[in-house]
Amino acid sequence: MFESIERRTGMNLRVFAEKQTWYAFLISVILFFVIAYSGLSVFGMTTSKFGVSDNAEIAPNFEMISLNRTGIESNYTNDTGWFELEEHRGKVVILDFMAHDCLACHGVQAHLEENMPIWNEMETEYELLIVAVGAWYDEPFSYLNQSDEDGGYHVPYYFTGKGSIESVIVNETTGERGDLREYYNALTIPVVYVVDHEGYLIAKNTGTGLDWNDFDSAVVSALNGDAEDLRFGLTKVDTSMIGIFTLGLLLSVLVYFSPCAFPVLPSFITYYLSLGSREEELIEQGKLKGKMPKAWVIGLLSGIGMWTFFLFIGIIAVIMGEAFEQSGIISQIAFAIAVLLVILGFFMLTGGTAHLMGWVQKLIDKWSTTENDETFTPRRNMYLYGIGYAAASIDCTAAAVLPFIIYLSTQGGNSVPVGLSGLMLGLLLLMITVTVAVSLGRQVMIDFLRKATGMIKMIGSWMMMFAGIGLLLLMSNPELLS
Repeated sequence: MFESIERRTGMNLRVFAEKQTWYAFLISVILFFVIAYSGLSVFGMTTSKFGVSDNAEIAPNFEMISLNRTGIESNYTNDTGWFELEEHRGKVVILDFMAHDCLACHGVQAHLEENMPIWNEMETEYELLIVAVGAWYDEPFSYLNQSDEDGGYHVPYYFTGKGSIESVIVNETTGERGDLREYYNALTIPVVYVVDHEGYLIAKNTGTGLDWNDFDSAVVSALNGDAEDLRFGLTKVDTSMIGIFTLGLLLSVLVYFSPCAFPVLPSFITYYLSLGSREEELIEQGKLKGKMPKAWVIGLLSGIGMWTFFLFIGIIAVIMGEAFEQSGIISQIAFAIAVLLVILGFFMLTGGTAHLMGWVQKLIDKWSTTENDETFTPRRNMYLYGIGYAAASIDCTAAAVLPFIIYLSTQGGNSVPVGLSGLMLGLLLLMITVTVAVSLGRQVMIDFLRKATGMIKMIGSWMMMFAGIGLLLLMSNPELLS
């Protein structure tokens, strides 16, 4: 039975009988928890300070339509049925920028709902008002007011409304309006703020950190009227694009050094560089038109080939991402991604990923040439090789690349081109750098990575499965982030 499965899928199930597999498992467990904890903590700290200014300013005034539930929203809307922040001056207001299909937002909601009765029961000087702001404008309003049957999302127990690109009241005299997400640096969510009784921002949290102590302490201080020292302002410049670009750069490292593709890179580049010594011979034979490309040109052409592949994938993912957002099934997609992580991790561990993108390699082989052919096309070959390299790496990185691109498509603005630019620039620079390094004979680190590829691949496989399992746990238990 096992032999039949191995023959059909290319998997080697006997890998589970090897000691190295379980050494990799133990290393992966340690790395996963260290990286997960550190990553969440650092991300939470940095994003909480991101877009924040030391100059205390009144929080931007805005208005929005609400769910208008009796006894919840109806108590805080004006005669027109709309909510306006400035009308609630004298209260401590928590602004929760969220969405139905935002997993981390559910954790923020769980934290606020857990603490809401505690804060309300305290004898304080000022009243507390918690306001959920629907920040994904393309999510239907009715969808925001719809709880999931599986319990993944429920309509907040506190005031809930929906923002828009014209929510912020920039100038009452001229009627100028602004985008709520832009003015509150909430292009990426969750983001939750505390506004004191005089309208100043005093606390910010992104919901992905593991420490709510400072935020909760700020709420209590504001309720008691002791939060003047905590006041800050917001930088209106759209600096979040820098973070998106940086994220793309970091993702390029993951893609480039994918254990599914990287092991063959040094030998392939070395082979092409060695052909330079036969340049005159190939020209005399009429097989080569012009000179052999230099090392940096080889890297550039290969990098452009990678660009081509990921641009194609990006276009498809963006189209799909917009469809997903419009149809309100991003949570289902997140579930599918989690399952995909587990499946790909298992396939990668057992060696089954080699079959997944084989059709791409067949097309590349069809259009590539060698020095034994009548005409040798090294530049075209390196471009095609870049496409094949990206296709090979996607076996290991699809669960990261595709969600990244879909995520960008939900953020609006210039998120997609900025994020993809970071990814593509990183890939291009890495390909040129490694190619030039190989040409100079500086292969010590590369040789080390090649020798360690087996263990690296196993560790990466286990961590991919852990990530999928962790995501599934968070989806079913969002309070774990609270």
